[in-house]
Amino acid sequence: MKLVFATNNANKIKEIQALMPSHIQLLSLEQIGCKEDIPETSETIEGNALQKAHYIKEHYGYDCFADDTGLEVEALDGAPGVYSARYAGEEKDNQANMAKLLSELKEKENRSARFKTVIALVLGERAFTFPGICEGEIISEKRGDQGFGYDPVFKPVGYSTTFAEMSLEEKSKISHRGRATRKLIEFLSENNN
Repeated sequence: MKLVFATNNANKIKEIQALMPSHIQLLSLEQIGCKEDIPETSETIEGNALQKAHYIKEHYGYDCFADDTGLEVEALDGAPGVYSARYAGEEKDNQANMAKLLSELKEKENRSARFKTVIALVLGERAFTFPGICEGEIISEKRGDQGFGYDPVFKPVGYSTTFAEMSLEEKSKISHRGRATRKLIEFLSENNN
């Protein structure tokens, strides 16, 4: 089975390819000749994932899945949420995003947060969504050099290490993206024709 994963993020491709069974071949946007920025104009994480997957199906004809992820911080009323990648500006600068987040939480006692991923799958004419959530907290300073995004400041519940201090395998077992991906894989395995 060939599926397009609608992302140009090499880190996401690496994380998800590691979880995929061998009978599913992932194609990147580059491999199908998609060089344009896919619109992400929805106000929700689920909406953005669906928008991206439908875009590839409509413009390139491939069955496709796309994900969108947001970091939802309780003390910030769920921000940065759907704007996580652009929290500190359109440049999508991970370091600037973390600096802004840590600055806004400086005086806050409640540091509870959760990562939420929604994977949207378009197969033929049908669309399906698979959510994954990882609860945790934002620590006060960056730790670790693995992963990407907010990983150096996010510590999952029950762990003393941040995502950025974990190996890819450790992170994938408990992460929001790992949970959503396992739901996707289970669905694809059950519906493999």
